[in-house]
Amino acid sequence: MKVAVYTIAKNEEQFVKRWYESAKDADYLFILDTGSTDNTVKLARELGIDVEVEVISPWRFDVARNIALDYLPHDIDYCIALDMDEVLVKGWRTHLEKPFSNNTTRPRYKYTWSWKEDGSPGLEYGGDKIHSRYGFRWKHPVHEVLSAQSETQEWCDLEIHHFPDHTKSRGQYFPLLQLAVQEDPDDDRNAHYLAREYYFNNMYKEAKDEFIRHLSLPRAVWKPERAASMRYLSKCDLQNRLYWLLRASKECPDRREAWVELAKYYYEKEKWQECFNAATKALDIKEKPLEYICDEVAWGFSPHDYAAISAYRLGFYHEAYFHGANAARIAHQDERLRKNLEFYSERAEKNVS
Repeated sequence: MKVAVYTIAKNEEQFVKRWYESAKDADYLFILDTGSTDNTVKLARELGIDVEVEVISPWRFDVARNIALDYLPHDIDYCIALDMDEVLVKGWRTHLEKPFSNNTTRPRYKYTWSWKEDGSPGLEYGGDKIHSRYGFRWKHPVHEVLSAQSETQEWCDLEIHHFPDHTKSRGQYFPLLQLAVQEDPDDDRNAHYLAREYYFNNMYKEAKDEFIRHLSLPRAVWKPERAASMRYLSKCDLQNRLYWLLRASKECPDRREAWVELAKYYYEKEKWQECFNAATKALDIKEKPLEYICDEVAWGFSPHDYAAISAYRLGFYHEAYFHGANAARIAHQDERLRKNLEFYSERAEKNVS
């Protein structure tokens, strides 16, 4: 098996050595430099990485990645698109070389996109940027994806970790995302992404309109993403906040996110039975999906916290202590949760006596 690791880069000198060290077990390493003014090209070539320089104007991520892909040798079996701020976890090649049960053209793997303050993984989901040398092309000017007429997927134990450079501007993403939606208005994924971008930029009317448009698209059939649009609508359309949260929980009842946001809503309204019911429904969901749509809040201390507070208000002191203890265990440095737990403990003990 021959493996190539490839990427696009511009002014990434701080990441070149780390990228190389994580990927050096590949048969071929390639960087398409798109106009660096720092030492990216020099450092990469000194390490033995193949580098070509092409300035792409007007800029599009899909064009850049397709050019990089075209430079790869013809005898490569698997290509790994590894961004400069990502690393392959040690042992990756062994996992990729284990026999698949079928003619797999797109191996899937665990991707860690973000990290908590204590260094533990934050958002994790199934990565999809390993592919066969032929039959795949990149599509969309931003939030680009690999497209193929047909593909066969299978999971392996390989992992990729992301360590983002927060100093880099994302300003170019917005107009490129608008362009992506103009080019393919029926694409549900980019409609959802554009609506989110409007929301992040405090353009709530535009966000509301685009989220509603997303829900109307024939291709918008993935329930977790549809529920996510509804949850965002609850923040853009405050007069109908409860309506959208109830719709989200009905749309995708086997995901925690909507239940936790419902618990928060009922907590704010001091509707304690409804808050307790929503929080415990969230906690009944034990398996965390490897999907980008997962909200880390729903898998942190919050559902136990809402369950504890509402249980206490309802006079369920032992349940309050149980959930309070779990919340404090998950967020062990949170002073409020620790003090709440002491309070729950006192009330539970008095209730026994």
